Amino acid sequence: MDIATIIGILIGMAFIIMGILVDGDLITYYNLASIFIVLGGTIAATFVAYPLAKVTEAMRIVSKAFSNKEIEPSEIIQKIIGLANVARKEGLLALEEASEAIDDHFLQKGIMLIVDGTDPDLVRNLLETELAFVEERHKNGQSIFESMGSFSPAFGMIGTLIGLINMLKRLDDPSTIGPSMAVALITTFYGSLLANLIFLPIANKLKLRSREEIMRKEIMVEGLLSIQAGENPRIIEEKLKAFLPPKSREVAQVKEEGVEANG
Repeated sequence: MDIATIIGILIGMAFIIMGILVDGDLITYYNLASIFIVLGGTIAATFVAYPLAKVTEAMRIVSKAFSNKEIEPSEIIQKIIGLANVARKEGLLALEEASEAIDDHFLQKGIMLIVDGTDPDLVRNLLETELAFVEERHKNGQSIFESMGSFSPAFGMIGTLIGLINMLKRLDDPSTIGPSMAVALITTFYGSLLANLIFLPIANKLKLRSREEIMRKEIMVEGLLSIQAGENPRIIEEKLKAFLPPKSREVAQVKEEGVEANG
């Protein structure tokens, strides 16, 4: 679980509530009609803008913003180095048995292409094509939450206009102008809150998760092609470490030295 997403939402809500309580009360900011207009309108507009299948898929993808179960790139590199050692000692055909212990579908597919003797250029094309489709699926999910982030403030303004119209109908009673104006502005408040604390931050987190996953798969592609080319495992390791930031390379080096010392 990526606790940062939950912590961010909770901290944001806490500070907003504290800001309200400094000079007001929470009940003033509760308006059921405003919730219906903003939340209902945002959801409805999203269904109008995107096919149902895309929306439901985006709801599944959003779990990535709250999870942190992906394998670290350094661990992927170590797996590939292990495969390279197997291929160097026992040949490429031995990778088929070694792949049974790997639970990543993309990496398994690449290994089987190599074992089947597929041309290296074709291996790269097939894996990069799948990589492009993965990235496209991720972009669909991101765009839906970005759209929801733009829809909710718009429906907040619509709710404000509705509130103002209702207020103007009762101008003969000056005592209702203040409360009616407050209710009208609450809708804009809801729209801005949902956009800037929920929808847009989740879209950004999904972008980050997508970049991380694409990088992991690019490491796999380069590693598999290097294995197929018969390169030395040490050279493969140095090549793949180029994908990592300097600090991650140092951590990976420390782990590797610890494994060698224990061995």
